[in-house]
Amino acid sequence: MSLFPVARPTHARCWLLSSLVAVAVSPVFAATDPLVQPRTVIVDHSLAKAQVEEQILAARRYGTFWTTGDEALARAALIPDFKDSTLPPGRPQGITGPIAASKTMHAAIPDIQCEVEQMMVVGDRVIAHLRFTGHFTGQFKGVQGKGQTIDFIATDIYRVVEGRIAENWHLEDNLTLLQQLGMVK
Repeated sequence: MSLFPVARPTHARCWLLSSLVAVAVSPVFAATDPLVQPRTVIVDHSLAKAQVEEQILAARRYGTFWTTGDEALARAALIPDFKDSTLPPGRPQGITGPIAASKTMHAAIPDIQCEVEQMMVVGDRVIAHLRFTGHFTGQFKGVQGKGQTIDFIATDIYRVVEGRIAENWHLEDNLTLLQQLGMVK
């Protein structure tokens, strides 16, 4: 399935621009909305507008959860039997896994921010290129932070069912994070 309805680059660019404008002005991106705002959104043109809005809203709730640590946002974004398909060792499966991970991150990096650099909506999937920033002023695995700047990326692939994330595949730049935390050189 192609994201662009025609092969000619000029039409593809026009379609992409019109899709971005349509998504940007939709209610899912209201100016007073406290949820994270993706910098760029690319949408599969064959999807119904309501489906696109549901999927984007779920992803935005989940991104905002990582910034705020608000468990209600995690529960609004994830289905009750949520599955982490790239579950790190020691993290519980289900909604409790991301909640525990968020608590750990907020204890280490109290001012952590999750920015959505790019978001692609294709079929029942949302691919999100995330950037996490903040300062290591707390503790992580027995190491006390000294105010180090934290800036690392992650890529998540969400499978969305009825407006909530059912499954997640994710890859974080943990080497960069651990270097910034001073845990590896």
